[in-house]
Amino acid sequence: MNTIQEVITKMDQIIEECESESSRIGYFAILYRQVTVRIALGIADGEFEDNPRMEILDIIFAKRFIDAYEGYKSRSSITISWQTAFDAAKDKHHIVLQHLLLGINAHINLDLGIAAVETVGAANLSTIKNDFDNINGVLGELVDGVKNNIGALSPLFRLLIKLAKGKDEILVNFSISVARDGAWRFANDYYLALDKAECISTRDQIIAGLAEEMIRPGTRLSNILRIISFTEWRSVTSNMKQLDHVVKTAGK
Repeated sequence: MNTIQEVITKMDQIIEECESESSRIGYFAILYRQVTVRIALGIADGEFEDNPRMEILDIIFAKRFIDAYEGYKSRSSITISWQTAFDAAKDKHHIVLQHLLLGINAHINLDLGIAAVETVGAANLSTIKNDFDNINGVLGELVDGVKNNIGALSPLFRLLIKLAKGKDEILVNFSISVARDGAWRFANDYYLALDKAECISTRDQIIAGLAEEMIRPGTRLSNILRIISFTEWRSVTSNMKQLDHVVKTAGK
């Protein structure tokens, strides 16, 4: 892929495939496609600090999700973070929000730092910081919009927010800004690492651990999630179509 439009076309293909297979991986793909569309519009409007470089960053960043998806489908080796997120998509008892956050967790907490370093190459990593934050800003706006309008998909979603009060409950308290800051620290560690493969492996294990907390957030919260999942009664394909509407509305 050499252009952001090629990325969008590929994302469309993944979403169509997920719809035909009733795969919950499509939930994150729908959200991420809208992130890409929003960044493409921003590049066209010249709103980023370095618009040509932003396109390169977006392509490298998106390719990590696309490669992980295709590797999972072909049963190839992929990062533990993505393996955990994709495996969770087989479980009908996880709510839509869990699937979205599992994708965001792998993509922001692991992939974005790697993509930033690969984009700057030998240049100073700090030169990309503002546009690194801009990608997170776009994602944060969309996630907030989805949360505010997710009632159409998940009627009891607000029950989760009300009952899950513990600060250690990452599923409810997951913050894009906190993820962004951690991702930037990792980007700096990765940029300076002599053994980059080992650096990725160590980070991957940590992020996969966060994914496990999202999947199994404790007995009390898991019971609440199971009740909420029963209210997300539509088929996966129907939920994807409804989520697509919610995400596009949030994108406006």
